[in-house]
Amino acid sequence: MTRSSNAGGTPAPDGTAAPDADVVCLGESMVTFLPTAPGRLADVPAFERAIGGAESNVACALARAGHTVRWISRVGADGFGDHLVGAIGAYGVDTGGVRRDPARPTGIYFRTAGDRDTDAHEVAYYRSGSAASAMSPATMDLAALRAGRVLHLSGITAALSGDCLALLRELTARPAADGRPLVSFDVNHRHRLWADAQGPRVLLDLARGADIVFVGEDEARDAWGLHGGRAVRAALPEPEILVVKRGKGGATVFRRAGGPGGRAAGPGGRGAGDDVVGVPALRVDVVAAVGAGDAFAAGFLSATLRGLPLRSRIRHGHLWAAAALTVTGDLAAPPSRALADRLAGLDDAAWGTLHLGPGWTDAMEAVDREVCTP
Repeated sequence: MTRSSNAGGTPAPDGTAAPDADVVCLGESMVTFLPTAPGRLADVPAFERAIGGAESNVACALARAGHTVRWISRVGADGFGDHLVGAIGAYGVDTGGVRRDPARPTGIYFRTAGDRDTDAHEVAYYRSGSAASAMSPATMDLAALRAGRVLHLSGITAALSGDCLALLRELTARPAADGRPLVSFDVNHRHRLWADAQGPRVLLDLARGADIVFVGEDEARDAWGLHGGRAVRAALPEPEILVVKRGKGGATVFRRAGGPGGRAAGPGGRGAGDDVVGVPALRVDVVAAVGAGDAFAAGFLSATLRGLPLRSRIRHGHLWAAAALTVTGDLAAPPSRALADRLAGLDDAAWGTLHLGPGWTDAMEAVDREVCTP
């Protein structure tokens, strides 16, 4: 990749602008208030401030792994906006494309300490009318959004407002425009964010316009009534790569046969079939599940940018997710490239014996350093 400090990148041989970032992530990030003790929101005595946002989580993880990443969004011209831009920038993410809105606030939310998949989990969002909800084709720089090798989006953005949905439709429109980056789309179905019953249909349409799609098997069942990876693929034949996450069962990737592995040979083409690769999940002592899906997507995209085989891409996703699962917050430092490559290269039997708990990345990297020290 040719990297440039210029906003539009350096000219490519065909006269178009070469990508000036590995990944551009678009989406709302919010200031998150995490409880200092377990219990109902009504009973929690105090909260600690953090940051949260699916797309910015992906951006931060990729930047920590050494990729050039830009996060683009809108935040309020307020202290919470200052905090978000500063905190995300501290991970090494380029925040120069974040716009400040003097009329709308930065979104915030509160959540309980429990796993979001349990009935006891509570989330209180204060994002209606937020600065990010004003993102639209008219208020955002479309050229900047398309200036990376990969553009990462999620279905959460589409639920924020009609303007946000129009923006995602513009960015995922088929047939794909010449020079469009590889579009990555994490379905991220959050039924509480949708004001009507059209959300599942909207998400299916957006996913059909992407090149790489991430969706949980449980999401596909709840949103679309689809059971199993092959049923999801039948409903989503357009993306070159479909990643179906099966929780503790692992992940299965469907890639259109005959494609080069980096992007579709022809936008929307169905090809002669699929290459299908499944990799079992790791055994992990889970501390908190929040952020694991974002970490998986980041790990998979990192390996994709490096041109690794599908099996390795899935394993990198699992390893990055394991790093997130074994910390309390949304963000975790991914394993170093050397460690992740070593573990991803294990044979199936050795992969199946891995059992990871809190602190596993530091412990394994310390062992690797000791072994490599003369």
